[in-house]
Amino acid sequence: MAQRNREDKPQRPAITVAVVAYRSGATLARCLERLAAQTFRDFELVLVDNASPDGEAQAAAAIVPGTRLIENAENLGFAGACNQAAAAGRGRWLVLLNPDAYPEPAWLAELVDAAGRWPQVRSFTSRQVMDEDPAVLDGLGDVMSIPCIPYRGGYLARDPGDTPEGQVFSPCGAAMMIDRELFLALGGFDESFFCYCEDVDLGYRLQLAGEPTVVVPSAVVRHVGSASSGGSKSEFALFHGYRNRFWVLVKDTPALLLPLVLPGHLLTAAYIALRGPNRRYLGVTLRAYRAALAGLPAVLRRRREVQRGRRRSALAIARAMTWNPRDLSGRRAVIRPLDPVRSPSR
Repeated sequence: MAQRNREDKPQRPAITVAVVAYRSGATLARCLERLAAQTFRDFELVLVDNASPDGEAQAAAAIVPGTRLIENAENLGFAGACNQAAAAGRGRWLVLLNPDAYPEPAWLAELVDAAGRWPQVRSFTSRQVMDEDPAVLDGLGDVMSIPCIPYRGGYLARDPGDTPEGQVFSPCGAAMMIDRELFLALGGFDESFFCYCEDVDLGYRLQLAGEPTVVVPSAVVRHVGSASSGGSKSEFALFHGYRNRFWVLVKDTPALLLPLVLPGHLLTAAYIALRGPNRRYLGVTLRAYRAALAGLPAVLRRRREVQRGRRRSALAIARAMTWNPRDLSGRRAVIRPLDPVRSPSR
């Protein structure tokens, strides 16, 4: 009997794909249809519904056979729902896919192939292009500027099409792959962020732990962006963006860099908030920073834990950032070669 039980035990999939839905009815079905069309088939889907009022997740779950649906009684945010999926998953790799991101058929296969080429790397991110115009980039991984203002590399630039694989500061949570045990060991996403910049915070902690992220330009998704939160200029997105960027700075920046990074962050954030059409959102910006300061004691407690586990020097972290102000103003992609010990296997 024991032998039969061992034989009947379901085989562990290579990948757990996590999709979080909240008011995603306009995009979710198309996302899952593209997932069902993947050439790489050894994956399971964990679909987390964050108490959407229209039941789109329940209807869409049938698109991918064997989907495990987690139905939350309240909205836990992207961070909390992804943590649920990671804990429930069985795959070696955890792949995060936004419900407004539409992967090309070879997307998963390209990520898996990259993991084979880079056996010592445990975090990968995708080439994201604009759904309405795939010749325009949505991002090639996330970049961290020296004032701790993160951005998606290459956002709104023409897609050059010949981008090499290499290291970026952090993965974009819209379409990334990470070793699931590593994700869990790092504590997953910080659920206090709710959504926005939780992926940057994770990427920063990967940097502190000495775990690089490689961008895989051949792994392509078409991305709408902020489809369930009202767009990148909604008050919801702006509030969480300003608040969470400040929390990333406080929580993750090594002490030696703080005197340089903090003044630059505040000056840059003020410049962005007061520039042209952004002025109409000044009230949201001020509310976000009041909330950031109110949450500071809890962030400082988490900072102590993060910095105790740091494995890289402040200088190494500074080198992983971009010091060129034109990179930030132009949202340029910044992709660097990895050190020789992490060279790809051919």
